[in-house]
Amino acid sequence: MSAHTPNSVQIIEKDGHPMFAVIPYEDYLDLLPKDERATVPHEVVGLVVKEGMNLVKAWRKYLGLTQAEVSRRAGISQAALSQMERTDNKLQNATLEKLARAIGLSIDQLTD
Repeated sequence: MSAHTPNSVQIIEKDGHPMFAVIPYEDYLDLLPKDERATVPHEVVGLVVKEGMNLVKAWRKYLGLTQAEVSRRAGISQAALSQMERTDNKLQNATLEKLARAIGLSIDQLTD
């Protein structure tokens, strides 16, 4: 597991009995076998299909991040990220790796 504190786990109870344990997403990914880590939630797929977004923009929206936040984390300008989020752009692997790290994903989750 990652370096999260035990306080980052949330226990949900029903009738005074523990029913669910909610853990940070990074911890959840650490529990998955390596071949199952590159999942894409239905909501992200929906943004790509219904809204015509590319995966970078769809993930950013899904995670509730602004372009300013992602560009700062990735060490690029907001204008550059805006350009990368255009659906007709084919991003290079090095760029995808930088963006994946910035938003806590694997590169496989940002590629079609």
